[in-house]
Amino acid sequence: MKNVIFKKALFSLLLLLSFIGFSQNLPLSKDAKISVLTCGLGNETYSYFGHTAIRVADPGNNIDVVYNYGAFDFRTPNFVAKFAKGDLQYFVIVHSFPEFIEEYNNEKRSVFEQELLIPQDAKQRLFDNLNTTLASEDRFYTYKFIDKNCTSMVVDIINKSLNSTVITKKGDTDITYRSILFPYFNGHFYDQLGTSIIFGTKVDQLGTKIFLPFELKNSLEKTTYQNNSLVNKTSTLLSFEKETPGSWWNNIYTYLFILAFVVLAHNKIVDKIYLLILSLIGTFFVFMGFYSFHHELAMNYNVLLFSPLLLILLLFSVIKNKRWTYRSAVLHLLFLVVYAIFMINKAHFLIVLPMIITSGFVLVRVAIRNKKRIPIII
Repeated sequence: MKNVIFKKALFSLLLLLSFIGFSQNLPLSKDAKISVLTCGLGNETYSYFGHTAIRVADPGNNIDVVYNYGAFDFRTPNFVAKFAKGDLQYFVIVHSFPEFIEEYNNEKRSVFEQELLIPQDAKQRLFDNLNTTLASEDRFYTYKFIDKNCTSMVVDIINKSLNSTVITKKGDTDITYRSILFPYFNGHFYDQLGTSIIFGTKVDQLGTKIFLPFELKNSLEKTTYQNNSLVNKTSTLLSFEKETPGSWWNNIYTYLFILAFVVLAHNKIVDKIYLLILSLIGTFFVFMGFYSFHHELAMNYNVLLFSPLLLILLLFSVIKNKRWTYRSAVLHLLFLVVYAIFMINKAHFLIVLPMIITSGFVLVRVAIRNKKRIPIII
């Protein structure tokens, strides 16, 4: 959710090494406060969903630090390949609170704080667990989009410290992960389209897990512990209105214009280029489904629209095999009908509907061009 450039992360680690060293067995004072920080949405891809962190403030020990589970190293060898495959190592680091809040102030992103109303011994366990994690190999974890991220890790360590599964998701458990995610891409059309078509069946499961920062924030407000509210009233540390920059190309209008051009051009070359693009996207989806450890990319039914088998149709067309070009076009029209029916109740149905219609026009044209004419005897 929130990346941290390696140099800055390293600087923070070096700056606070002495703190880590003595804090592992440091008793918190009775004035210590531990809180969950929820950071607002940004316009960079990594910041679309916000961020979660834990703050420990203890004036008696002159401590005010933030534990951040969202760090990774851009200099990791084969960084892009590891991220795509799903074995990129994220890690926890610690910032001073002023440094942390300054960064979000510079990015003009809101920050909300919820103090945990837990006993002193639970605060101490949480503080000790955070520092034990920070000083061990457990500080590294393999990022998973839904199952293991900066928010879920915070939930896990708080529940562990409370010796019970206290924090669970409250609300929106009857809708899918896809439906939950979809609005977060508003104002970033092609990101919304891309994530809609690359995700498979896992994101169509009911969203019963807390995996987004504001889900955690909302759930904490409704969670009780030992018959009392788990958190104090939410405080706003920074407040900014999210502004989405305008773009002449990253919007639905360019998308509809391109598809309308394909439909209205009524040109063999344009049709073949369109089908080639769909087939290559579908081939990429199939490859990622087998290659990646991200379960969200597996079992991607969107390949009914982005079918790798379109490459075979194009091959038949190039070698002028009209019979099999026609049969392939009809087969893909059947795929399209099945896909459209299956998609009706999905969150991304409307965003792919123009592409379904366009593909229908193109495939019908291909079928008509290659249908064997029946001779008429007079």
